[in-house]
Amino acid sequence: MSSHQTGCLWVVATPIGHRDDISARAIETLRNVTVIAAEDTRHSKPLLLQHNISTPLIALHEHNEREAVAAILRRLEQGESVALISDAGTPLISDPGFRLVRAAREAGIRCAPVPGACAAIAALSVAGLPSDRFVFEGFLPAKSAARRARLQELAGDSRTLIFYESSHRVLESLTDMRDVFGAGRAAVVARELTKLFETVLSEPLGDLVERVASDANQQRGEFVILVAGRGDDVDDRLAEGQRVFALLRQELPAAKAAKLAAAITGAPRKALYEV
Repeated sequence: MSSHQTGCLWVVATPIGHRDDISARAIETLRNVTVIAAEDTRHSKPLLLQHNISTPLIALHEHNEREAVAAILRRLEQGESVALISDAGTPLISDPGFRLVRAAREAGIRCAPVPGACAAIAALSVAGLPSDRFVFEGFLPAKSAARRARLQELAGDSRTLIFYESSHRVLESLTDMRDVFGAGRAAVVARELTKLFETVLSEPLGDLVERVASDANQQRGEFVILVAGRGDDVDDRLAEGQRVFALLRQELPAAKAAKLAAAITGAPRKALYEV
């Protein structure tokens, strides 16, 4: 039986934008490990150079993770230490690395976190939405039908909802959220966090759709979208009532649509339609 000890897999958070948002412990860890497994070695090199980190890099990304895991496990079993980083933020959070961490733990190898930046948590901290209970959904499906179906499943959730979204789908996703959750549901769009053009917009979903649609700059960059959970207060019932009324109104007379929407949602009928 071999007498050597296995290495350690360090899961290291890196900045989501501003390169100074990295801890002293993260820098020390990245300098001292045998090798760094990076999502994109070219992307990570400038950050490492800035902090005088010369540790060799190897690639671990969604296209090679299955194959790379075996090679990295061999290194760890031989006593080498490995740091896992993603392009930005905390590894595994909508980024590769899950298979490696699971395999390492199953093999009895120590996995140690070096915490730091995470876009979802950074956005939640400044959103002004309830933060005691929340759910991270990551990226929604790319196709509108599947996206709306997932949003429908979340429509009744009382927790704050957190999503990631890309620049070429942010407007479509916001539009689907407005249509499913209601135009009055409170929401926040956090764009380019910690970067030069950081913006945090806090408005009802209906207003956010108009704001983003009318400003091309608000459709550029990386996005975190946060949506208030479904509550039981009058405003939430009214917003849901307005959404249901709009759908029913396409097939029924306004008075009947308002009556049904009020019965379904508990919203006041007169606020939906004055007979």
